[in-house]
Amino acid sequence: MHTKATPTHCPYCALQCGMGLTSGPGGVEVVERPEFPVNGGALCGKGRTAPAVLSSRVRLTEPLIRSHATGRLEPATWEEAVDRVADGLSRTRTEHGPDACGVFGGGGLTNEKAYALGKFARVVLGTSQIDYNGRFCMSSAAAAGQRAFGLDRGLPFPLADVPRTGCVILVGSNLAETMPPALRYLTELKANGGKLIVVDPRRTRTAEQADLHLAPRPGTDLALALGLLHLVVAEGRTDEAFIAERTSGWEEARAAAMAHWPEYVERISGVPVPQLRDAAEMFCAAGSAMVLTARGPEQHSKGTDTVGAWINLCLATGNAGRPLAGYGCLTGQGNGQGGREHGQKADQLPGYRKLTDPAARAHVAGVWGVDPDSLPGPGRSAYELLDALGGDIKSLLLMGSNPVVSAPRAAHVEERLRSLDFLAVADVVLSETAQLADVVLPVTQWAEETGTVTNLEGRVLLRRQAVTAPDGVRSDLDVLHGLAARLGHEKGFPTDPEKIFDELRRASAGGPADYSGISYARLKEGNGEGVFWPCPAQDLAPAEEEEEETDAAHPGTPRLFLDRFATEDGLARFVPVVHRAAAEEADAEYPVLLTTGRVLAQYQSGAQTRRVDELNSAAPGPFVELHPRLAARLRIAEGEPVTVVSRRGRAVAPARITGAIRSDTVFMPFHWPGEGRANSLTHPALDPVSRMPEFKVCAVRLERE
Repeated sequence: MHTKATPTHCPYCALQCGMGLTSGPGGVEVVERPEFPVNGGALCGKGRTAPAVLSSRVRLTEPLIRSHATGRLEPATWEEAVDRVADGLSRTRTEHGPDACGVFGGGGLTNEKAYALGKFARVVLGTSQIDYNGRFCMSSAAAAGQRAFGLDRGLPFPLADVPRTGCVILVGSNLAETMPPALRYLTELKANGGKLIVVDPRRTRTAEQADLHLAPRPGTDLALALGLLHLVVAEGRTDEAFIAERTSGWEEARAAAMAHWPEYVERISGVPVPQLRDAAEMFCAAGSAMVLTARGPEQHSKGTDTVGAWINLCLATGNAGRPLAGYGCLTGQGNGQGGREHGQKADQLPGYRKLTDPAARAHVAGVWGVDPDSLPGPGRSAYELLDALGGDIKSLLLMGSNPVVSAPRAAHVEERLRSLDFLAVADVVLSETAQLADVVLPVTQWAEETGTVTNLEGRVLLRRQAVTAPDGVRSDLDVLHGLAARLGHEKGFPTDPEKIFDELRRASAGGPADYSGISYARLKEGNGEGVFWPCPAQDLAPAEEEEEETDAAHPGTPRLFLDRFATEDGLARFVPVVHRAAAEEADAEYPVLLTTGRVLAQYQSGAQTRRVDELNSAAPGPFVELHPRLAARLRIAEGEPVTVVSRRGRAVAPARITGAIRSDTVFMPFHWPGEGRANSLTHPALDPVSRMPEFKVCAVRLERE
């Protein structure tokens, strides 16, 4: 007999689809939760098969310590393992100072874990050297949103608004494969008479749904957005009243856009002028419109400016700060939003406060019971931190990330990890990164623990424990509690996630991402639809007091900016931007452009999905997608091994020949390690504002095996 289903959420992408879990003779099974609004019960293959990773057959169930005698990872007790980690970090601090200890987190960690990890780094280790793999996700969109609106939340409106607008420009997103349950919003949009424009160098499953598909050369989305704004201005389609009443900086942004006339943009991007005109017409003819971006335009050394150009297009046409219109970012990782709001990011404190703001430091230090002056300043961004391993940074504590596969210039990052004096990894599985560690700590995963996550809409959700973890497995919160105690901090790191969330609420109170009016009790109410931040409490009581009346005071904020933007003067800011080339363009030696991305059946570095038989059957390994003309010129046949070479490394994978990609471009998914590792090739050039690496374009050549 099955037990009653426990309501929870998928462990993968930022939709955080609602699901139920039951336990029976056949093990843990997924059941639909049709009442949850984001996915309405629909799940992709990854969500349906997520319980497979709970199996002891595929995951870690005991700590591992690298033997000094054999050099191999061998089983150990938890006490031995945590002692070894504490000793490694303590020795580094004593010999080299606090900043020689690095901390690297993940966008899949719950809000409680992200908060505790940031606090651990700054209070226990005293290090500034903390960042997380969410830097590789939507940091460019976050930086652009901060510049334009004064606030970064993936979507400033619920996904339910998307089908009700008149036109959507979807830039660099393949929702049909990366977030399949979200595709219904675009299907409904078209059924309602709305228009869909997809910008992507590949004709993906999502692009096939579009009324208009624009296929620019990788690295030219900035020029494309500026070209569309040029047309909007030239054709007199700007919303002058909105610009005057609710924005600033228009004249400078307008002048910058007017330097990008359509024929010039066609030469840069390869998108024909008639298509540019059609796109501008569709966008402006709609009564309301949205631009949604994903990693395609964001993972560039000019990603912040690129997103800024799309935001400028929204502002110039009055498509912001009103219902059914605006700019939004489709966050990728499960808790990519909450993961950066509460302290994992190098320059931020909980509540999305700035680490350089004295008032923010004082507030958070007061909650933590420490001197504000004891908090370190901002540290390195993710790639810069990884690049410094073995140099300034001697030891690293890593939770929930697999940079050996996911980081740009991955062979170099792997070399840096190997050069450390000490590496500790807490993970669910023995990932490629964990295999390099001195200590591996087996931790609980989504179904075995309770905690909150924040989805791409800014909707704070409660994942509930549905099953008991195997013997020998502990939570990340237990890990941090044990390490803190051994390093002289007996208090301040509880293992109860609700206690940590209550502290997070106090730390976030009054900040841009204010969670103070949200409680576990409130998140359990009704259908568990969650609460949108900001959600301030009128009178935040001490943690031990009941706050039901206070919690009910604020309904949450599903739609931002309807009355004012989050800037000091309440006005959205135009930012003047101009097109510039990628860090590495094609040339005679490396004449083809490489772009990377995901496939339907795998997720991120594949550390978990590659352990699921059904998903591996659907997507067993890497491939190189190339156009028939390019394949014919190089005499490459379907399925033949192809070597892709960049200035940073090489990768080998079978050819997949298709007319759905530009003839000057090849595509590789980045889920696999070994010789097919796409990130052996990618460029680590960083955006000057967001510090996002340029994953989406680099120059390569192709060789037959």
